[in-house]
Amino acid sequence: MTEKNSNVDQLITSIIKGIEEVKGAEIQLFDLREIENTVTEYFIICTGSSNTQVNAIANSVQKIVSKEVQDKPWHVEGEGNAEWILMDYVNVVVHVFQKQIREFYDIESLWGDAKITVISA
Repeated sequence: MTEKNSNVDQLITSIIKGIEEVKGAEIQLFDLREIENTVTEYFIICTGSSNTQVNAIANSVQKIVSKEVQDKPWHVEGEGNAEWILMDYVNVVVHVFQKQIREFYDIESLWGDAKITVISA
């Protein structure tokens, strides 16, 4: 395993820990490495039940990743209305959705060719 893979694995573990810490639901890991022309290697998608929880999940992820991996997102979008927050860690992009927004955009279908690992239901 290369150092890069090890760092990405550690980043993924820290992100999932951050989501679970504040009870994020329906966590899925999308491995996009076998798909051509993707903007990242992995998506992590989860659901929060309200604006408050979506913000709490995003804050928890950023705090734990900063502490454990000494990394911060290259870019964050959506914190204003907290219906869908995207955190871009370059190799891993995190999507934190409210349930109805997740169902509307249906990223699972858009990226159906990805290898999807269900972390929690």
